[in-house]
Amino acid sequence: MATKWGICSAGKISHDFTVALKTLLPEDHQVVAVAARKLEDAQEFAKRHNIPRAYGSYEELARDPDIDVVYIGVIHPYHLSTSLLFTNAKKNVLCEKPLAMNTKEVREILESAKKNDVFLMEAVWSRFFPASVEIRRLLAQGEVGEVKMVRADFCIPVVNVRRSVDKTLGGGATLDLGIYCLQFMCMVFNGEKPECIQAMGTCYETGADETTVVTLKFSNNRMAVLTFSSALKLTNEAIVVGTKGVIRIPEHMWCPTALEVNGKVTEYPLPEPYLPLNFPNSTGMRYEAEEVRQCLLKGLKESTTMSHADSLLLAELEDEVRRQVGVVYSQDSQ
Repeated sequence: MATKWGICSAGKISHDFTVALKTLLPEDHQVVAVAARKLEDAQEFAKRHNIPRAYGSYEELARDPDIDVVYIGVIHPYHLSTSLLFTNAKKNVLCEKPLAMNTKEVREILESAKKNDVFLMEAVWSRFFPASVEIRRLLAQGEVGEVKMVRADFCIPVVNVRRSVDKTLGGGATLDLGIYCLQFMCMVFNGEKPECIQAMGTCYETGADETTVVTLKFSNNRMAVLTFSSALKLTNEAIVVGTKGVIRIPEHMWCPTALEVNGKVTEYPLPEPYLPLNFPNSTGMRYEAEEVRQCLLKGLKESTTMSHADSLLLAELEDEVRRQVGVVYSQDSQ
């Protein structure tokens, strides 16, 4: 039986996710409906992707009995209300990252999923790439010895994208880009909480953070240095330094297609998209989609690779970084 997907929102990321789904076997994954706030947008999206049903409201999608799981691709500030809409309608949910604007909202979403006994996962797609799977294997087997340092940067100039700088739209480098560096560090350190966090950054006039550098210290003198910026272009690499070697992810550390381990490079090519994509390597979203299917087939309510505890830790780290840099959203006072 195919996993039947509903797509919530007809924006750029939903387009890319739908294209990624089509790289998987049709007997495993089918998109059966799409919803947007305007019916015309949903109809246009449905026509483009050959989706049978289009809805002009998210509520109609929530009422569709034919859907196994909903992919939520709305912008950050609407993740809470939209996730609650679907979990309360007893729908399984894959919600785009960040799961919510702060820890309080993340807790609310997780509690709703638990109360309604549905599957929920934050769509941290990076974790499911074959390169990421290989990194976890290398670390588990001690291939590079004890990890002493993690470095990661995600810096791309997107100042001209209103969503990236407008605080009311959830703008800010931490939630948009920094989340990838933070989740990578959390994956390497296996969900351990840091002993100390020091964050320093600059903000736009809007109050959203532009460039942030975070230094974190873990037990046994292990360190991490992360840099994220929506104004600068850096290497966008990640490095794990151990006592016996080095793992390096070349550019696009958030959607890796290559891995260099002690100087030896392995490529992990992605399937070609059937339509042009909005973001790099987006067909790689196929891996998180397949993870969702496997979890649903096993009757699981969360993924062990991107668990509810992982989402909670990520939100707590994002909150602390923002607190130190001085980024406050309206959601923080609610």
